[in-house]
Amino acid sequence: MTYLGYIALALVASLIGGAIGGMIVGGKHLGNELAAMMGGFYGPMAAVPGAILALIILALI
Repeated sequence: MTYLGYIALALVASLIGGAIGGMIVGGKHLGNELAAMMGGFYGPMAAVPGAILALIILALI
């Protein structure tokens, strides 16, 4: 049950981080709203699999 909480926390953090990063990188050219939405969609693509892999490795140690 704890692992699901960690994965949910990683998902929320990656959504927020992706939205902020999207606004910083592409806000001027795309508009802040679109850049934040795209960052929110693409941010979890790297963070959630990384968090799952880290939890699997920690479980095996």
